[in-house]
Amino acid sequence: MLVPDSLATHGFVHLSTPEQVHLPANRLFAGRTDLVLLHIDPARLADEVRWEPGVPDDPAGMTFPHLYGPLPVAAVTAVVDYLPGENGLFGHP
Repeated sequence: MLVPDSLATHGFVHLSTPEQVHLPANRLFAGRTDLVLLHIDPARLADEVRWEPGVPDDPAGMTFPHLYGPLPVAAVTAVVDYLPGENGLFGHP
């Protein structure tokens, strides 16, 4: 099981869809070159996933998947590098 700090601090694991992952990546990790994306099979998650709002600066009506439990390693189907562009910002993977 993978147990990120956010499970203890926020009560859930922050997840994103491919179309939205650039938003938190740019907000929290702009310019970093050591990030990876974990591709997850939702059918392999044992705990509840709730779709909830992110931060006020996110597009109106956008919700993010939050996993209310640890992330089973078996749910991870791929791990890929996630590099920013030349401007240090992330785009759609």
